[in-house]
Amino acid sequence: MIAPPYDVLSPQQADRFRAAHPHNITRVDVPTGDDRYQRAGELFRRWVADGVLIADPEPSLSIYRMQFTDAAGRDRSIAGVLGGLEVVDPATGSAHHSGGVLPHERTTPKASTDRLDLTRATGANLSPVWGLSLAAGLTDLLAAPGEVLADVVDDDPQAGTVRHVIERVRDPERIAAITALIGTDDVLIADGHHRYGVARIHRDEIRAATGRDDTPAEDTLAFISELVADQLSVAAIHRLYSGRSFDELSRALERFFDPAPIEPPDASTLARMEAEEFLVLVGPQQTWSLKPKAGAFDGIRALDGLWLETALAELDVAVDYQHGVDEVRAAVAAGDAAAGVLIRPVSVSEIERTAREGVLMPPKSTFFTPKLKTGFVIRPLT
Repeated sequence: MIAPPYDVLSPQQADRFRAAHPHNITRVDVPTGDDRYQRAGELFRRWVADGVLIADPEPSLSIYRMQFTDAAGRDRSIAGVLGGLEVVDPATGSAHHSGGVLPHERTTPKASTDRLDLTRATGANLSPVWGLSLAAGLTDLLAAPGEVLADVVDDDPQAGTVRHVIERVRDPERIAAITALIGTDDVLIADGHHRYGVARIHRDEIRAATGRDDTPAEDTLAFISELVADQLSVAAIHRLYSGRSFDELSRALERFFDPAPIEPPDASTLARMEAEEFLVLVGPQQTWSLKPKAGAFDGIRALDGLWLETALAELDVAVDYQHGVDEVRAAVAAGDAAAGVLIRPVSVSEIERTAREGVLMPPKSTFFTPKLKTGFVIRPLT
């Protein structure tokens, strides 16, 4: 009945989830057809009326735990809480707490109104935003188990086998302690910037329609975990460049990097890149390591994505984003891109530093794994 979030599913994958069960969440979250939003809204309300979805009788939070082994072989356990996060305007703090809600990277424009149309039709938040709390101590507050609602093992394309556990918390005192702590400091959006932006548009629509600012639309469904290095698994999102020839791209990069031929990259290359501090340029015929020239990026924050923006600033080049090494090589080999550049993950300490300083990273700087499942908890807006 659960599924990965809508924005990582191909149409074929979504079809498989729809076929897996008559109540799979993709039937509402990833609807198809000309009247898909109307039908998604009708189906959602039918599931509520028929008891497929059951409303909690009193306010609750849901602890969401994910246990997995990361790409480096380390066992990891992430603990966060699902609930309503206040929707605030850009560059302003919360109206009710000392903490605000901050983006951590510049977002790429999305022309589609898909999520907004779906929110209007269903009157619900379906896929959660992932927020990182800068308040110390949240992990400790979530340590004690709640009422177990789900405990499932599933596979994630990037993180491998993942155990997902959902525990409901109904104790008012514990809820108050958790929400109060989160409210003492900023929440950094890790994943779901677009969803959060849609929630802001929908909130404003509800305010205009009702004249009220106390409806459920003032919040949006979010998973909040503490920003601590031992929990977070941050993967890199590699770059694919097109619109210019490979020779033009390599010449621009050579002004800032020293290239050296290397063997075609595989999964083990990523660990070497971190240990030996280099990027990888993937061309149609050859692969090179890219080590920054001495002083080339003086005064520029040590982010691979920012270095590449700097090196290619004078070149009118289109950029796309890809997670896997094999996928980057395949795209270049097929001619879908003139070149690819493999980059290194951003450290958790750098994520916190940019947040504290109010600086935005380049688009697609971080990829948090595993992905949160959609369908465990849905937040109605009615």
